[in-house]
Order: sequence, then C-alpha cells, then structure tokens
Amino acid sequence: MHRSFLCGLLVLAAAFVTSCDKDRVFDEYKSLPGTWNKDSVVTFKLENIDTLQNYDLFINVRNNNDFAYSNLFLIAQIHFPYGKVITDTLEYQMAAPGGEWLGTGFGDVKENKLWYKEQVRFNEPGRYEVTLRHAMRKSDSEQGIENLEGITQVGFRIENTQN
Repeated sequence: MHRSFLCGLLVLAAAFVTSCDKDRVFDEYKSLPGTWNKDSVVTFKLENIDTLQNYDLFINVRNNNDFAYSNLFLIAQIHFPYGKVITDTLEYQMAAPGGEWLGTGFGDVKENKLWYKEQVRFNEPGRYEVTLRHAMRKSDSEQGIENLEGITQVGFRIENTQN
C-alpha cells in the first residue's frame, strides 16, 4: 500500500508540474564548459513547429558571480528550413544599477528569462535552428572577449501566445 501511494503521489506531482507550464512548446538548456568562447555557437533544433500558430520566444540565461558585467550582448539567428536567416544583435541588462543581479534564484546562480521576439510565426514547414553566441567586448576595445566567464547555461524557450 505504501508503494502504490508513492506512485500515485508521483503521478500527481508530474501532472501538476506539466499543467503549470501549459504554454511551453519548446524549452531546452545547453551547459557551457566554464567559459563561453566568442567563436562557440549554441544551437537549438526545432522540429514540428505549427506553421499556423503565433509564438513568443525567449532566451534563458543562467549566470553566476564570475560574470563581471552588467549587460549581456548576444547575436541570435533563426535559420529557416528553406535557407532564410534572421539575425539580431541583442542587449540584456543583467544587473541593477546598484550591482545586484537581476533574475530569479538564490545563492550563486541567477536565471533570467529574456524576451526575444513576440508573435512569431514559423511559416515554413520543416526544421528550424536557433543559434546564439555572445558578442561581449570591453568598452575600451574593439576586440571581442575571447572567453566569457560566468554564463553557466543558455536556453531557448517557445511559448504559445496569449491572445
């Protein structure tokens, strides 16, 4: 009886977690190996996306105290199935003016859910790819930062729009 109770409780917990995130269509994280090299591209492969639905897109970033900057610059690309590519240069505020980290979480790691695009329609059937790379540089230099420290994971999320 004890075992069946635990199994039932597990099923209920899984149903609860799934139902709380009903807008999620895609949500994946990639871990970074200590530093994020300026030439390293993080890729997310999207399959079977409804071509008639509009979506909101987010970039998720987990950082720790080794991240030495208040802003994060990214280059994001959406690669369409038939060859079209949309490229965006993005800037996100990661710290408040007083220096405290923005985002959620406690301890050394903070998580930020960053708006990327609203009301997007993936109108071509087939496989899409979203790529992200950092575009950080020091203010007194034209050269990019070779190895960015403090970003532990990068994620990409697609949600159904709220019409």
